[in-house]
Amino acid sequence: MTAFAAALDALFADAHLGRDVVYTAEGGAPVLVRVVARRADVVSDFGDARLWSETTRLDLRVAEVANPRPGDRIEIDGDAFLIQGEPVRDRERLVWTVDLRPA
Repeated sequence: MTAFAAALDALFADAHLGRDVVYTAEGGAPVLVRVVARRADVVSDFGDARLWSETTRLDLRVAEVANPRPGDRIEIDGDAFLIQGEPVRDRERLVWTVDLRPA
């Protein structure tokens, strides 16, 4: 295990950063996984207008979720979300970042 991977595991294990969610691949069984949530606001330009929207993004460890796909379900504190768009891996290939939408 690299030093980066060990540090990443510590971040996901931290009670203030990481949290447990239920991940269900389309057609699969529910699995409890650890994530780091990013609920940032996004400002997008659309012509002359600027649009504000809330986003829900999660970081998933590749070690726990090998191949997340659009349509897979994630439950956070009883709220259901679906992965939208293609998940993106980090440079070290250890973390997936996924965008979610309410289910």
